[in-house]
Amino acid sequence: MGYEARTIRDEKTAINRKRAMRRREVARTVRDVRTRIGSSDSLPNDFELERQHLFADTRLNSAFAVPMLALIVAAISSLWIHPALVGFWFILNFCMHLLAIGTCRAYEKAPSASRQEKPWLRRFTLSDLLYGSSWALFFLLPKQNQTGDGFLVFQFATMLIVVAITTMQSATLPRALLAGTLPVSLTVTATFLKQPEPIHYTLAAMAVGAQGFFFILGNQLLKNANTMLEYRAEKDHLIAELETANALSDESRRRAEEANLAKSRFLATMSHELRTPLNAILGFSEVMKDEVLGPMQNANYKSYAADIHHSGAHLLNLINEILDLSRIEAGRHELQEEAIYIDALVEECCKMMQIRAKAKDISIQESHTGDLPRIWGDERALRQVILNLLSNAVKFTPVNGTVQITLGRTEDGGQFVSIKDNGPGIPEAEIPVVLQAFGQGAVAIQSAEPGTGLGLSIVQALVAMHGGHFDLRSKLREGTEVIFTLPKSRVMESMPAYETPADRNAQYRHRA
Repeated sequence: MGYEARTIRDEKTAINRKRAMRRREVARTVRDVRTRIGSSDSLPNDFELERQHLFADTRLNSAFAVPMLALIVAAISSLWIHPALVGFWFILNFCMHLLAIGTCRAYEKAPSASRQEKPWLRRFTLSDLLYGSSWALFFLLPKQNQTGDGFLVFQFATMLIVVAITTMQSATLPRALLAGTLPVSLTVTATFLKQPEPIHYTLAAMAVGAQGFFFILGNQLLKNANTMLEYRAEKDHLIAELETANALSDESRRRAEEANLAKSRFLATMSHELRTPLNAILGFSEVMKDEVLGPMQNANYKSYAADIHHSGAHLLNLINEILDLSRIEAGRHELQEEAIYIDALVEECCKMMQIRAKAKDISIQESHTGDLPRIWGDERALRQVILNLLSNAVKFTPVNGTVQITLGRTEDGGQFVSIKDNGPGIPEAEIPVVLQAFGQGAVAIQSAEPGTGLGLSIVQALVAMHGGHFDLRSKLREGTEVIFTLPKSRVMESMPAYETPADRNAQYRHRA
């Protein structure tokens, strides 16, 4: 058994060590990402890389649609241009398109370190310039039929479509946008200006205006892309913060679990190692102070034995309260519930406190508001609650004082117990301190009454386990009142008497 327990413990230690290493690695990675994202110098470079990625991704997604446009334009233009020239132009345009697609595909396959190099931007610009020049060459092809204005309209429409598509594809890189659209617009404008007719001048002016419009549209698309990238950077920054908070939370939880385990081990050790010698100290000191084995010749020894017994009892009470509070906080305190009368329990506790009350000439008065039915609760826990509250009331009530205990029903059908004294009271500012574990007010410190400051914490926890409510009211120099209530769900109302068939027959005969 010892070997198996040691093996299991070693395995758990190894697993916890691996988890800790993983958490440290995650925290280090998140810290690096957060530093990179949060640095103002790195944001423009990241945006440039992202814009290049958007440019390449857009080109690759439209890799099959753009050649179809060139094929349609070549087929229609064969009505005015010699098919051989059109075929030669289509092959050249398709080769330039393949060059642009190949550049984008090479960029996507390149490692991250290579993407940060400036030549990629020049490659994109050069590929767009060659592709745009291939389209500009289309408008320089000679016509076979010189009659009609249909070819002019076709050329102008083709120019608008090509410039629009290039703007949509290259908006994230302004240099590539100008390199892909200016050759087309300038060539069309120059071609139209060579003709002396007004329609050519009009189309040339419209071509210049269209180039300006699409350039403004490209700038707006660029702003939208930058805004999207900023939002993405903020999202990544938020994710990094959440990952960091999660890592810190996991680490804090691990430390809390280790601290809780250490506390449990300490309390278990203290329970065994301290209670055993304390019981011996209490037993022998009681024998000495009561002179069971014979009278003591020195009166100081007897006094010392009484002090030892009193201090040991106080220390044992402190240990018991700490253990009770730790079990409650750890959720290991289970209620042993049964049907009990709260008034009988209060009466029993009052009898137990009579000796301490008579020592200070304190009167304990008890009053009920009608008959109280039984409640469903833990008798030992409720006795501890009442004894703690009565003990505090007697402790801080002056000589010849009064402690008033009131029992009754609440408005919602529950039951309450009120314990009120006419002691010095508690300042309003000290009430939260008193309700905390190990918290003691100024009156308790000045009076030097023995106490641990855990009684009210235990009372609150036990009342809460019963689903009840605890309240402390106090005014300086007027006294203190503590009230705890139990909910209606714990009150066991008396059931009506069971009516037998003989009783029903008797009632029927009586009515007849």
